[in-house]
Amino acid sequence: MQRDDIFESLGLDDVHTGVFAGTWLDAGGDTLDVENPATGDVIASVVQATTDDYERVVEAATGIFPRWRMLPAPERGRYVRLIGDELRRHKEPLGALVALEMGKIKAEGEGEVQEMIDIADFAVGLSRQLYGLTMASERPRHRMYEQWHPLGPVGVITSFNFPVAVWAWNAMIAAVCGDPVIWKPSSKTPLSAIAVTKIAQRVMDGSGFEAVFDLVVGRGATVGDRLINDRRIPLISATGSCGMGEKVGTAVAKRLGRSLLELGGNNAIVVMEDADLDLVTRAALFAAVGTAGQRCTSLRRLIVQRGVSDVVAKRLVDAYAQVRIGDPLADDTLMGPLIDDRAVQNFQAAVQIAQEQGGELLTGGGVLDRPGHFVEPTILKMPVDAPILEIETFAPILYLIEFDTIEEAIAINNGVSQGLSSAIFTDSVRWSESFLSHEGSDCGIANVNIGTSGAEIGGAFGGEKETGGGREAGSDAWKAYMRRQTVTINWSGELPLAQGIEFG
Repeated sequence: MQRDDIFESLGLDDVHTGVFAGTWLDAGGDTLDVENPATGDVIASVVQATTDDYERVVEAATGIFPRWRMLPAPERGRYVRLIGDELRRHKEPLGALVALEMGKIKAEGEGEVQEMIDIADFAVGLSRQLYGLTMASERPRHRMYEQWHPLGPVGVITSFNFPVAVWAWNAMIAAVCGDPVIWKPSSKTPLSAIAVTKIAQRVMDGSGFEAVFDLVVGRGATVGDRLINDRRIPLISATGSCGMGEKVGTAVAKRLGRSLLELGGNNAIVVMEDADLDLVTRAALFAAVGTAGQRCTSLRRLIVQRGVSDVVAKRLVDAYAQVRIGDPLADDTLMGPLIDDRAVQNFQAAVQIAQEQGGELLTGGGVLDRPGHFVEPTILKMPVDAPILEIETFAPILYLIEFDTIEEAIAINNGVSQGLSSAIFTDSVRWSESFLSHEGSDCGIANVNIGTSGAEIGGAFGGEKETGGGREAGSDAWKAYMRRQTVTINWSGELPLAQGIEFG
């Protein structure tokens, strides 16, 4: 699909307002030009929000909350199911828009939309499973249990690299929990957010609950700062860099709100000498090169046992030579562009610093001489103590590090400030269990014989340390969007006190 076909399928205009508060508002802010990172061409313009526009969005969300929370959860789940159905119908054009606007290849764009569909299905099931516990009371003829109530409007701040899926991880679960959602997307990918909001709007039109899924595109100083400091918004879910997360977490904590942070990753694969090297090559290639290295779960460090290091390096260099770089909408493309010029500059700086710190360039390292923001996927063999290894560069740069023992490999894996995703490749139960044990990987995700990226929505997603500690999807992540209440009912006719206290 080409740009005009995509826009027509999704009901997009050349110039569009970026503010939805139950209805599309005539935003009054500056106009934001949206570029195709593969060509540098402007593909559309979006009018951003003013502070007054932001207020109208928050008023819409807070206004709908009292009625939305009283709708039975399975009925809220029905709306989420209908949104999932609408996403199914628009999977191809929405995936193509993600590819056009963000630069990931079309297959990954459609995969991101499939994540949205999957999380909608998951949330529909949750709408009948928002369970509380019954506890035994120490007092006779008393019943004690916990129940969960909707929390309130949720602010969702998303990053450019997953411009639609991360919203769905939050919004679908928040909605079944009874919470309206205010979405502030990245200013680099606002069109995808507008298209998704239009899809949700089609489902919600005429329901009386149109303002459950709201949108506000705007500058950080105009919208972002107000959102994270707004006491009317009890939960902020933010995805982005560690620096951004520190700012968000501090602001929200200062007003005693809640934050759910999904921040940077400096992810590693450990390769033992007994590993299936075919699996290693395929897993490392996708994890390091997929989305041009612009995933929070992208592979940054390949920690290889010394005896197979040269073989693994040669296999990967050969595999990298076959990576087709180009138009992300073309079927045969395996790697698209970086998001913008600044990302290219960061790539170049990291490659230079790595070499200055003793890195040996095995392949790549250059910028392609063509329109757009294309670079070569890069592998550098690094000394274990190079400071650059502690820094996450959002680009297709892979650092290869050698080790001798499993203890040394785990120490290297854990020796960075981020803690999102990790993996080990081995056929040894002893080594895999060491990696998964209490003294093993300190990351929120630990895999065996699969790569660091491509998480399923059935498992809780998130990381430790400077990755923020948040968890989205999976397991009991729904509890982040609700408030717990402990209830005790006395049906005895007496008034016994806890702990056997006698008073009076």
